[in-house]
Amino acid sequence: MDLQGKVAVVTGSGRGLGLAYARALAAAGAAVVVNDVDADAVDEAVGTITAAGGRAVGVVAAVGDSAAAERLTEAAVREFGRLDVLVTNAGILRDRVLWKMTDDDFDSVVKVHLRGTFTCARAAAVRMREQGEGGRLILISSPAGQRGNFGQTNYAAAKAGVVAMARTWALELARAGITVNAVVPVAATEMTKTVPAFAPAIEEAERTGTPLPDWLRKDEGLGSVEDVAGLITFLASDTAKDVTGQAIGIGGDRLALWAHPKEKSVALADGGWSADAIGERWHDGVGAEPETFGIPAPKAPEA
Repeated sequence: MDLQGKVAVVTGSGRGLGLAYARALAAAGAAVVVNDVDADAVDEAVGTITAAGGRAVGVVAAVGDSAAAERLTEAAVREFGRLDVLVTNAGILRDRVLWKMTDDDFDSVVKVHLRGTFTCARAAAVRMREQGEGGRLILISSPAGQRGNFGQTNYAAAKAGVVAMARTWALELARAGITVNAVVPVAATEMTKTVPAFAPAIEEAERTGTPLPDWLRKDEGLGSVEDVAGLITFLASDTAKDVTGQAIGIGGDRLALWAHPKEKSVALADGGWSADAIGERWHDGVGAEPETFGIPAPKAPEA
């Protein structure tokens, strides 16, 4: 993909998945604004990109408030003259079960993931509409937002909201030529290392430099952070100009299109449904095949 002449902002790109996105965009020719709360991580990321021949500047800011979003957009315009691509990757975790989750646990995660996506996307959309040449909003979601996950009320809710915003903004920004998609990545990160079924394979791959085994790359869709970056570059490119309003999963050897929510089964009753009527017909009717919930537990193959 050729991204020459394009300018991208990647939030939360000092390390991990965000850094992989920024490096991939720069390698394809885009100028990149790197963002993180860690100044050292920002400096190192910018240095890595420029050392490889790319163009990058850094902005140290905590995503969430409008002021931070404006700073990122202004940095892109000031340093590179425009803004074409926004990748909203910044995030934090405060995992606790419902009855132990505090107001601050909930609010801090929602502020970064959901409000941060909103404020950054709004600032970027204003600039892209002023430029009049379209653009790309690439919003990072999670499998937790699609299926729910134990101990992640705050994170799952925020990531589900990110997908809903992608669908809404795809409608609102279509006439301006701005595409909006949600990416649902899975990769070997510090977080996935905590999953007991994943940890030994990830640690072995890091120790030896060998690829993750096929059962992880194919069955679980888990690979390196670099495995995810190709989708970001594709969505930023002109090749993806007609791709919008989608939730797209990627990880390891898997690329997937997530289904939008839809009615699975429907029953009709003349005059409507009383509680008793629902109770009589639920288990043999609409509720005969209930949906699953939660991310399925990974299963390593038996030795």
